[in-house]
This record gives sequence, structure tokens and C-alpha cells, in this order.
Amino acid sequence: MVSLVPLLFISIAIGSAATILAWRARPEPGAKPLVALLVAQSWWSTCIIFKLRAATLDMKLLWANLAWIGVVTIPVAWFFFALEYTGRDEYLRPRYVGALSVIPVLTVVLSLTGQYHDLLYIQPTGTSTNGVMLVEQGGPWFWIIAAYTYILGIFGMIPILGLLTSDAVAFRGQSAALVIGLLAPWVTNILFLAGSLPTAGVDPTPIAFSVSGIVYLAALTRFRLLGTSPAPNKRARQFLFDRMQGGAIVVDANDYVVDLNDSCVEILGVDPREVLGSSAREIIPEYDRLPDDGALPGHLTIGDELSGHPYDVVSTQITNVNGTAIGRVITFHDIGEHLRQQQRLEVLNRVLRHNIRTETNVIYGYISRFEDNENARTVKERALRIEEIGKKGREAIELFDKTRDGTEPVSLDALLTQCLTSVCGTEPAVTVQTKFAHEDVEVAGLLRPVFSNIIENAVEHNTNDDPHVWITTHVEGTNVHVEVADNGPGIAAYELAVLEDGTETPLKHGSGLGLWIVKWGTDIASGDVRFTENDPDGSVVTVEVPVLSQGHPSQVAE
Repeated sequence: MVSLVPLLFISIAIGSAATILAWRARPEPGAKPLVALLVAQSWWSTCIIFKLRAATLDMKLLWANLAWIGVVTIPVAWFFFALEYTGRDEYLRPRYVGALSVIPVLTVVLSLTGQYHDLLYIQPTGTSTNGVMLVEQGGPWFWIIAAYTYILGIFGMIPILGLLTSDAVAFRGQSAALVIGLLAPWVTNILFLAGSLPTAGVDPTPIAFSVSGIVYLAALTRFRLLGTSPAPNKRARQFLFDRMQGGAIVVDANDYVVDLNDSCVEILGVDPREVLGSSAREIIPEYDRLPDDGALPGHLTIGDELSGHPYDVVSTQITNVNGTAIGRVITFHDIGEHLRQQQRLEVLNRVLRHNIRTETNVIYGYISRFEDNENARTVKERALRIEEIGKKGREAIELFDKTRDGTEPVSLDALLTQCLTSVCGTEPAVTVQTKFAHEDVEVAGLLRPVFSNIIENAVEHNTNDDPHVWITTHVEGTNVHVEVADNGPGIAAYELAVLEDGTETPLKHGSGLGLWIVKWGTDIASGDVRFTENDPDGSVVTVEVPVLSQGHPSQVAE
């Protein structure tokens, strides 16, 4: 069996190369257990070499006993590698490592004290003619450690096999390589224990480690094992569930609580250890109001009248592979700040709608009593300007108020026609030409102030001797483009610069709210707006927004 020595040296060399690569990647999930596994394989092979080369029976027995250190380390290292590599690192704690190491440690102790018992294997009877020690292994503890080794191997392979169906090619390649790397020594060891290999009593499993080493090297280099890790997947999903700002609670088909995140614990004011397994009706107020799937109309108040908080509640069904509902995820989003903000906007809207209009009307009325001179005209213009700013402010507030429910689809053609009539009247002083797309489409209804302000800017600020405005629409894929061009003076560069910055400062600000309403409204409708120069004069404003539906658009409500 001396011919086994070169094969064992090859196994050690390959294993050492893989160990070095794994050691360099030791911050990565699974790297340290993999290093322990590879070192244990090399240790086992090394002990076999020394056993074969030993001159006396006692030395052969010593190296056979020392080999058990590597033998029992391999399954434990493999199991913890599989757990950490697949994101189950919560089990890599000292108490779990210690518990799983009890049987391996006892095995090493029994091997080193074998002269006093026959638990691990029967005492050696001598040596063969070629110097190989003949040992009849098969004591009761030997079969215990053998079964323990294969149990850890199987349980470690289960999460690895789960990656064979991963969408990521790298993870599938890594998983396949790891499975092959484990099966090679497994099959060899099973054949040896069954007596099917003519190895004169020497376990050839360490030789199979050369196959494992080659596969591990390929996984480390070709499939980026320890470079691209699936470990974050499992942890990330649990992390997102536990740390999401909104509360979330999972109930089964019988309305019993299965899980809930940290935010939900705080919202409901419960102890998770007492809640799990309890009826959701005892935990969630007005539980029977909640829909099986979808959003709760209105909101749900949790707490008493003085300190309660309003929440948007959404139920999402959980189904199995057959489409059968097996539970629900119920989420809670605190809308207290939204309701307070809505109240503030309502107050501000009343101020802009009534107070400013009243004050400007008073100013306008009093100034009309004075002589119609240049100063009086200036005051009148400024009063009307203040009223116009108040009007734009009301439009902006109404636009923000429609953010939650203003995406109802309306006819684009009807919407543009209505905006034109509102701005230009029945006898416009500006020539307006329209060219709408062949097929009408529906867009978000909240775009009304967007198009009104664009058309108003093109019409009212057009100082050309022969003012023209061109409005065209065309559909591209799932979006519609609305282009409003004019031959007026164009939009000032500083106005566009303020829009591009997205904010105003005391030294850099626009002259009004019209362009802001255009930008905000388009953003809320998930669209985009572009400002370019017209040739030879004027500007072109292009609004691109999603098409909500096609075919038979609904008309715009008056």
C-alpha cells in the first residue's frame, strides 16, 4: 500500500492550496469553518502517511489515533460551514459548537485510551507483510461516531441543496461544487466500510479529499465561493421584516398570530412571547373590520381617544404553491403626521382662499378712489399679483392634497380641451393649434393644474405680434408625451435654474409658483417634464407621463 503515499501527498497539496484561498477570505461567511474542514482533511491524510511509514506497531497505532482528530473535525466543520454560508449564522454560537463537539471530543479521548477498552475498535493484531497495520474496526462507539458523522453531513447538505434552484448562476455552481466535494469522500468511505475496496485495512477516504480539494478550488475561483455569498438573503428578509418602520403581523388561516415585527410590538403594546399563538382578535382592535386582502377603508385608531394613533391598515394574503390562502400579513402605517399635515394645509388653504383675496380686494377698491396715475396703476397691478400668488398657492395645496387619491384616470384630450377653454376663453387672442394623438388615452386627473399652468404661461406671457401656441400629443409605449410650444419670449434661464436645483434660496428664487406646480404635479404623476427653446422664438415644454388606460377614456368631470 506504499503506492497510496503519492496520492495522499497530492491530496494534501491540493487541500493546502484550497486552505490558503479560504483563509484569505476568512471575513466572508463560511470561510473559517471551511478552513477548519480543509485543515482537518489534510491532517487526516498526513496521519495516514506517517502511519504507513511508521516502523513499529506502537507508532502506527499512535498515528491512527491522532488521525481521529481530523476525522471528527470534518463533519462538525462541514455542518457549521453550511449554516453560516447559507445565512443561518444564529446557530454559530459557543453553546451550539460545544454541544456538537461533545461526541467528537469523546471519540478522540477513546482513541487515545484504546489500550484500556474495545469501545472504538478492537486492538491491533499485528502487521502485514507490507507493513500495513491490520486493525479490525467495529467497536460500539465506532458505529456511533460513524452515524453521527453522516447525520451532520446530511443536515449540512440540506441547506446547500436548496441553492441548486437559485436564480443566481454563481450560487447554483457553488452548491453543485460543494455537493460533489462532499459526496466524493462519502462514497469512498461507505465502500471502504462495506469492504468493497482492496486497501488492506487502510481507509482510502483521505485520497478522495484530492477530488474534494479540486472541486473546492474550482468553486473558490470559478464560482467565487466566499466571494459571492448567499448568506445575506435569509438574514436580509428577516432584517427587513423586523426593522421595517411600519408594523407587520403575520396570522394564519385560522386568525392566530404566527409572527410580528418589532414595530408592531410597539404599536400594539404587547409582549411577543405572550402574543405568538394567540388569537389575532384579542390583539388587534376591530379585527373583524379588516379585509381579507387589500386596504382598510378609512383608518384604524389604536389606543384611547387621547393618546391613540391613526393607522392605515393593509392586509396581504399569503398563498401556497396551489394558490390556497394560508394566512395574511397585516401592516400598520402611522398616518398621524399625514392627518396633521392635511389639517395644516386646510387652514393654509382657507387663508389663501379667503383672507388674501379679501385683503387684495380692499386694497384694489381703495386705490380705485385715487387719481388714475402711474402709481395707482402700479398698486393695482401688485394687488392683482398678490391675488394671483394666492390662487397659485391654493392650486399647489390642492395638488398635494390629491397625492393620495388624485390618480383617477381621465381623458387626456378632454383634459387639455378644458384647460384651453379655462385659460383662453371662447375668443382667445392667441392662435392655438392642437394635434392630438389618433387614439385618446387616460392619464392621472391631478395633472389638470400642470397643463393649465403650462398653457397659461404660453398664452398670457406671449408678447409676439402674432402669438401662437401649438399643443401636440403622441403615445410611445406606456407613456404619452404632451408638448406645448409657443413663439413668445421664452422662459427665463434663472427660472429654469431654480427648478433644476429643486429648491429656492434668498438669493436664488423664482418669480412665482406656476412652474413649481408643473414640476411637482408631474413628479407626483410619476412623469417627467423638460423645458427647451423653440426655433426661432419661444419655448417648448414637454410633459411625459404614464398612460393609465387606453380605448374608451372617461371624460373629465366639470
